[in-house]
Amino acid sequence: MFFFIVLGGGRHVFLRQGYGSRQTLHNASVNGMRRLGSMLSKNFSEMYPLTNYTFGTKEPLYEKDSSVAARFQRMREEFDKMGMRRTVEGVLIVHEHRLPHVLLLQLGTTFFKLPGGELSPGEDEVEGLKRLMTEILGRQDGVKQDWVIDDCIGNWWRPNFEPPQYPYIPAHITKPKEHKKLFLVQLQEKALFAVPKNYKLVAAPLFELYDNAPGYGPIISSLPQLLSRYSLCHCGTSLN
Repeated sequence: MFFFIVLGGGRHVFLRQGYGSRQTLHNASVNGMRRLGSMLSKNFSEMYPLTNYTFGTKEPLYEKDSSVAARFQRMREEFDKMGMRRTVEGVLIVHEHRLPHVLLLQLGTTFFKLPGGELSPGEDEVEGLKRLMTEILGRQDGVKQDWVIDDCIGNWWRPNFEPPQYPYIPAHITKPKEHKKLFLVQLQEKALFAVPKNYKLVAAPLFELYDNAPGYGPIISSLPQLLSRYSLCHCGTSLN
């Protein structure tokens, strides 16, 4: 059973910190939140209400391969020419009722993925992810999307031309076939996204992802653990 939030209301945020006297911060500015997070934790990320974001549609964006078999056949052919495939994916976090949610692309009824894709040979990881994010979710009105790529939060390797991927390189593997990196993407306070018509963009709460590899696969279901080292700050109220 899946739980998704697509629309909803935001909430005010109250933070309390004591240095000699206790002080309550009500609807603190983004800069103030960042300074507070820096004092409390080196790993700090801001989340804004889901309702701050507008989701439009654009022309369908189809996969390069028509089937799983075709995907691995292309991977095999490219590996012989270019070596290991490099892929990058973005982790976008919003909050709804103070609960962190991850934005996922849904294709059909049971397939979910993070936005991202394959890098071109020699392409920089961060610049490549920005390019892919724009291709997948970039708006269509000519306004440049400002993607802020933060930390790399995970590494996964595909040892063979097969579906299994692991968060390590197995000892007997000397030439992995694919290396996938997950990057935390810091969203702006408000933004417009254009979603390909053949996808749905859903917001899945961390409690739904946790330990749910049957529903989301091993990579997405590992996100709650990967994000647990961050202080996720609930910034602002709904702007809609």
